Amino acid sequence: MKAPLTRRLLIASAVLPAFARTAAAHMLEQVQNKLLNSEKYFQAADKDVPDFDLQDATGKEVKFSDFRGKVVVLHFVYTNCPDTCPLHAEKIAAIQHMVNITPMKAAVQFISITTDPKRDTGKVLMDFGENHGLDPVNWTFLTAKPGQPEGITRDLAQAYGVEFKIMGNGDQMHGILTNVIDQKGRLRARFHSLRFDNLSLVLFANALVNIASEQHERPVAGIWGKIDGWFGL
Repeated sequence: MKAPLTRRLLIASAVLPAFARTAAAHMLEQVQNKLLNSEKYFQAADKDVPDFDLQDATGKEVKFSDFRGKVVVLHFVYTNCPDTCPLHAEKIAAIQHMVNITPMKAAVQFISITTDPKRDTGKVLMDFGENHGLDPVNWTFLTAKPGQPEGITRDLAQAYGVEFKIMGNGDQMHGILTNVIDQKGRLRARFHSLRFDNLSLVLFANALVNIASEQHERPVAGIWGKIDGWFGL
């Protein structure tokens, strides 16, 4: 019988650094090829992402460049969404939990951006994050700064690959997309819909962390190709 996933991740994170030197160079290619063959909602990418200059729920100015050096998991939601946005947030929270029980915790940043800055005030954003299980230790909720056009984050969402359109009742029609961006600010993967396997995104993020760790000759967060086989992930 397989051990619970949380226990397997903890065991894996304890033994991973010993295997870093021999496997890190090929990790990203291996994981990407595996996901292309097994994860139908995965799309590989390699291009610069649109920059932004927004603010967080406390009113602090935040630019995308502030997150250089970390793998970024980024998605767009709005808190009055009646269906998919809460589910998307909870899926991201589950992925964040999987990441945060490993050494990847310090290397991965989660970002949610609201497409409804007029209604999504700072307190609303913080309450939404707390209610859906997002951990502020490496997660931030972003919105428009005072004076910016109300549609700035919807335009940003479109630039990242998903469009939000305001309907007559104030709801927004939109797609569902989760972006994974590397430490240099390049989009490396898109996970479509809510149907992708959470572990697929964790594996891909870990591969990106692994590459950067090898380049800087530091212990890495994991060699998931080996762990995948050992623990039946």
